[in-house]
Amino acid sequence: MHLLFEEGGDIKIATLITTAGAEADPLAVESLGGKRGKLKSKDVWLRFQSPPTIAITDFLLQAKIISNEIDLDFVWECAGPEEFQFLNLAKDYFGESSTPLQQTALAIALQGAPIYFRRKGRGQFMRAPEDQLKAALLAVEKKKIELAKQELWESELREGKLPEEIHPQVNTLLFAPDKNTTAYKAVYAASQGLKGGIAELFLKCGVLGSALAYHEGKFLKEHFPKGTGFNVTLGSNEEADWQVALNQLPEAKVKAFSIDDASTTEIDDAFSVTPVSDSPNCYRIGIHIAAPALAIGRWGALDQIARQRLSTVYYPGGKITMLPEQVIEIFSLHAADSGRGNVSDVIPLRPAVSLYVTIDAEGSPILEGEHAPITKVERVPMAHNLRLDDLEDLVTEESLADVSNTAQLPYQNELAVLWRSAKQLHACRQEQRVANGLRAEVLGLPDPQALARDFNFTVTNDVVEIRPRQRGSVLDSIVAEWMIYCNSTWGNQLADHSVPGIYRAQKGWGPQRTRMQTAPGPHEGLGVENYSWCTSPLRRYVDLVNQWQLIAMAQHGVTAKLVAPFKPKDADLMAITADFDGTYAAYGEHQNQMERYWCLMYLKQLGLPWKGVVRHLKEGQARVEEIPLRLSVPELSEQARGVRAEVEVLDIDFLSLEASVRYLGMIDSANDAETLFQSEIEAEGEPGPEPEPESITEINKEALSSDAHPSSSQ
Repeated sequence: MHLLFEEGGDIKIATLITTAGAEADPLAVESLGGKRGKLKSKDVWLRFQSPPTIAITDFLLQAKIISNEIDLDFVWECAGPEEFQFLNLAKDYFGESSTPLQQTALAIALQGAPIYFRRKGRGQFMRAPEDQLKAALLAVEKKKIELAKQELWESELREGKLPEEIHPQVNTLLFAPDKNTTAYKAVYAASQGLKGGIAELFLKCGVLGSALAYHEGKFLKEHFPKGTGFNVTLGSNEEADWQVALNQLPEAKVKAFSIDDASTTEIDDAFSVTPVSDSPNCYRIGIHIAAPALAIGRWGALDQIARQRLSTVYYPGGKITMLPEQVIEIFSLHAADSGRGNVSDVIPLRPAVSLYVTIDAEGSPILEGEHAPITKVERVPMAHNLRLDDLEDLVTEESLADVSNTAQLPYQNELAVLWRSAKQLHACRQEQRVANGLRAEVLGLPDPQALARDFNFTVTNDVVEIRPRQRGSVLDSIVAEWMIYCNSTWGNQLADHSVPGIYRAQKGWGPQRTRMQTAPGPHEGLGVENYSWCTSPLRRYVDLVNQWQLIAMAQHGVTAKLVAPFKPKDADLMAITADFDGTYAAYGEHQNQMERYWCLMYLKQLGLPWKGVVRHLKEGQARVEEIPLRLSVPELSEQARGVRAEVEVLDIDFLSLEASVRYLGMIDSANDAETLFQSEIEAEGEPGPEPEPESITEINKEALSSDAHPSSSQ
């Protein structure tokens, strides 16, 4: 005897083992596969003897064939509105003499048609309500149409044709797909086997212009989903109100100048040098920082924009500013000769937060007494915007000392004073670095044999030019040292006045060695007691927040903590710190990725296959000597750090940003490599753990090798 039963949603057949006690419960049975087990009698739907013309192993197969021929619509009509047993319905459908094969076929059909019939128990069913049946059948038909559409789209995509219906969904399918849609299923299926997935498929179809568009689109979708434009417009009345308020600030009795790259548009900082009348050979140094915090109020529309963006995004060929151009135009420290078409004999007055430091004859700051550092909020006359492109090679220690260069070098005396003091500031920091157990950094140009670390990327019509930028020059060092001093001094002043701020701390070792925090703390890498980012408020939100606090301190003194926008233990200040860390890192990663893209494009421009020299870094990672591009060269993994080798780049995948590299052979011996590597260490000093741009390189603001060098690009 054979038994029909349900298990796991499927109709199955087992053979009753005819032994003593066969009628006991549970029943001893053997499946069609020969596996023996137990089956409770209440779970049996039907007991039958198989027809002599059909082997039991073929019985279920024959029943499934018959079940496919059953008219479910007719069966649904035959079934009454009440719950029924499948054997009774078999009599209505097949007749009173329905066979076990037909009964089994009907059981399979009913079990496999949940749209038509609801399972109510062992062999018991109830037909679905008419309205639900119609809705379900409509959904099934729609599913068939969608499946046919998916297959058609998939076929077209594989041929390199993009279906018209998918065209408006390209960006969504690339960066934020709904995986339940027909379009995604078709695109995903068609992209199988392609290394670059959907992006490569769209490149093949011609709807994705380039791999660059993919990388940029992915970044923008994540961080600027509503676009890079600003949804706020400043009215003429608002700008006029700003100007009235700014005009009430006192005018500084100085003439300031900035030092920046030629393409700089957000000029955050400038200098002034004024002789101290009652102290021969002493000078009053002014570090003047653009002051957008005077107009941007906390919780205002501009603050919400800056709070959301947190930083200007820099990358080769472009940038996305933190603040609208209108605001930058008003508060950037532009001079009349800024090259923006507004040359005038009148020296413009720019609102600024200024730190005044008096230095002695040796160039060391005077920290106490009437000449102690002081912070002021004022309007600063901006006399000139000096450009590194024009002067960096001309300004050297020798040229500053040569009085005959006065006509050739603008602000020669002022730069000489700043350079003399920068050397003193650097020496003081190095003493503290050594006390912290770190290697002293070398001031000045690096060893010419060392790898260049700073680069300027110029992209014109998809053609890139990559030029190494001099690091450690006189102008570079002046800006770096004075910005570090300004940030550390203001960090100390905020801490001394108990005014909350955001600090850049570096202590100990590990992944969190360098971090943003709301509590004062030392920066061991820079060799300063406290360090707060304050010198770039036009392009970093942290600096804007700190400027609000600094202005309160400068205007209210000991009562500043009572009136400053952020009070002690302000939870929002902590949230800003955390958000900034994550966003700033993401922006930096995008910049690094774009630099890698353009480095690979640079090699392609030179022609593939490209042969060149790399220098081993560690673990098979090597850097191309002439550009900041890292390549994987496994053959070098056992070689000394710094060893030079020749490689050939055969092919480039711009979607994955990977290159196919062939190792050609060694150039240096291990001894030569060790000498070169030590030379580079001595030239570069102890590298810091993570990037920190300050103010000097506007073209890229690339990832820096240490907090102490604000101009590096690699």
